[in-house]
Amino acid sequence: MVYLKSFTLPTREAEESIVTPNEYPFGLFAFRDIEPLIFSPITILYGSNGSGKSTLLNLIGEKLRLARETQFNKSRLFDTYAHDFCDYSLAYDDDGVMMSIPQGSKVITSDDIFSSILFSRSKNERLNNEKQAAERDYMQAKYNRVVFRDMDDLDKLKLQNEARSKSMRRFTEERTESLIPLHSNGETVIEYYNRTLAENRLYLLDEPENSLAPYFQRKLCAIIDDMARFCGCQFIIATHSPFFLSMESARIYDLDSVPVCEKSWYELKNMQEYFSLFFNTREDFLRKM
Repeated sequence: MVYLKSFTLPTREAEESIVTPNEYPFGLFAFRDIEPLIFSPITILYGSNGSGKSTLLNLIGEKLRLARETQFNKSRLFDTYAHDFCDYSLAYDDDGVMMSIPQGSKVITSDDIFSSILFSRSKNERLNNEKQAAERDYMQAKYNRVVFRDMDDLDKLKLQNEARSKSMRRFTEERTESLIPLHSNGETVIEYYNRTLAENRLYLLDEPENSLAPYFQRKLCAIIDDMARFCGCQFIIATHSPFFLSMESARIYDLDSVPVCEKSWYELKNMQEYFSLFFNTREDFLRKM
């Protein structure tokens, strides 16, 4: 599915009309002669560090006013650049009706996922403290002698009877929340995407490969491909991961080239570096495996 058809960055002439044209992100893209970017169900913004792929993704997110969980560093004129100088067009459905950006569309960054992991760990630490406190209450209630003198002691007597009729495990479980299951970072990232991605949405993903081993990168690629093929989702992804770049259905823009243009995965410098470093120069060793 395609909701966002194209995105246009300002020309050099348009940027130079600003009094302070050198303030970020002014000057980052103008010299590259970028034609309007045309999007597919899966579009990848590729480039080396500093190429501006994350900036471009953030500009699209700001222009469309997409939701995001964590904020990013931006200059005083970032919003002006996005809203006054960038433009976009929407796709049309089979009946010729203009699409709209679906509600629930969002930007997802590695910071969102790391924040989710830290939140889970922090919550589990709090729950562990609550569990230990409940266990102390259990021991005190079960073995301390309660003498009933007046109605103020009634609650203590009830607690003692409850503790003596239950195991410590059942007693504490009834008083505390269950711990959040924690796995490896890779498993947690996959769980995050499985929990977060919904049908019929536009998603902007900023370097989703962060903290993922090759196995989990391939697994996430499969999830994204299925969501695009069968669930009506559109993805725009900033990445330099070879696993994402080699997705058969992806349209790739090379932000390292001037002018910026569409390329096949095997034409990209990073992919050629991987081939040269890990396969071409080590071919004899790898063939023995």
